[in-house]
Amino acid sequence: MAARVVALGIDLGTTSVKAALVEAVPGDPSGFAVLASCARAARAEAAQSAAAGPQGQEQDVSRIIQALNECLAGLPRQLLQEVCGIGVSGQMHGVMFWKTGQGCEWTEEGTSPVFEPGAVSHLVTWQDGRCSSGFLASLPQPESHLSVASGFGCATIFWLLKNSPEFLKSYDAAGTIHDYVVAMLCGLPRSLMCDQNAASWGYFNTQSQSWNLEILRASGFPVRLLPDIVEAGSVAGRTSRAWFEIPKGTQVGVALGDLQASVYSCMAKRTDAVLNISTSVQLATSMPSGFQPVQTPDPAAPVSYFPYFDRSYLAVAASLNGGNVLATFVHMLVQWMTDLGLEVEESTVYSCMIQAAAQQRDTCLTITPTVLGERHLPDQLASVTRISSSALSLGHVTRALCRGIVQNLHSMLPFQQLKEWGVERVIGSGSALSRNEVLKQEVQRAFPFPVSFGQDVDAAVGAALVMLQRNLNQRVS
Repeated sequence: MAARVVALGIDLGTTSVKAALVEAVPGDPSGFAVLASCARAARAEAAQSAAAGPQGQEQDVSRIIQALNECLAGLPRQLLQEVCGIGVSGQMHGVMFWKTGQGCEWTEEGTSPVFEPGAVSHLVTWQDGRCSSGFLASLPQPESHLSVASGFGCATIFWLLKNSPEFLKSYDAAGTIHDYVVAMLCGLPRSLMCDQNAASWGYFNTQSQSWNLEILRASGFPVRLLPDIVEAGSVAGRTSRAWFEIPKGTQVGVALGDLQASVYSCMAKRTDAVLNISTSVQLATSMPSGFQPVQTPDPAAPVSYFPYFDRSYLAVAASLNGGNVLATFVHMLVQWMTDLGLEVEESTVYSCMIQAAAQQRDTCLTITPTVLGERHLPDQLASVTRISSSALSLGHVTRALCRGIVQNLHSMLPFQQLKEWGVERVIGSGSALSRNEVLKQEVQRAFPFPVSFGQDVDAAVGAALVMLQRNLNQRVS
């Protein structure tokens, strides 16, 4: 009997870390089966740095790695021994820094080697708002079809260059959080990054597959920190040590964008669109083979074209306002209760408000939920309109908030446009969508297509599938 082919997929998200063990099943319609999965809350928010001010959004890398270790410890040991490849995805745009050779320390935890962060910085996330519109306007124009926004890696490095130049001198490597994990697992001498993540940093030309080095050097940008570029889906290296029960020498794929990994696990046909609602929201569909975006960035355009696999592109409406808006609403309610002298858990408030909204099937209340603005409208704020005395219940407000999240996406990428692109079905995924029946109802109400819903671990599964496909291809050849 042929040995089965098992891959581990990891997704390092904004609020949680997920891992999935996936097996290739040739006879199955999907071609794979999820053998086991695990998720842990990251709880990685770090104190705001004085330099960045209240707009700064940073995460403690050690807490993210702790959640990762807990995920791996929660998977069956026997299955981990069978892993033939590791795929890693994570939150795009963000940047962290480390010292080569000192990025982590390996220790024995029980019988399993694990790594802990060493000489590393905090992760400055995609939600970071330290780069004002004025600061962004002062930056050089990129030679790319993608514009640069606050929270993008290169914009953050430009900000640090201006405001904390000594900080940058402390490090000689940079990448996303998932690039870092791959580098540590493989003991890489230099940071590697695929074009998916490079495009999310800005100042990257997807046609030439290269950084805008001349433009960056002319502005004094520390190009020594930029990772080397490799193609998405390629192998970054092999594990330099045994990791939990995974053997030393196991192939590790170059880190992928979480959006692309999620789409890869969900999109069965080119006529599918994938809607991911987690901390933020993305609506993506594949563009025809040979499509090339116009090479002039348009910061006001609500739809961007992100690299996918094999030099293809996804059309993406990426909203900053998703599950984080619901979390902000819950936090507000809990704070109000505290101010009133009452103590209540956020999880209790969340379940109660979803239950109330499920009973309130419709509302005249209208909420524009853009508390974080949008990349194409950074100064936009949220608003509530059509307020009446009969629409002030928790059910009305929660229903309107969920509807507003979907309608905001519709304003960025009208669903009629999807029809013109040939979309016939929408597949919903992401943690905020998977556990919110009201949000699911609003998605089904809004889209003029059949809607099906995936799993909470889609990005982790997608990262594993990329490695599975590579392994199967190697066996055939």
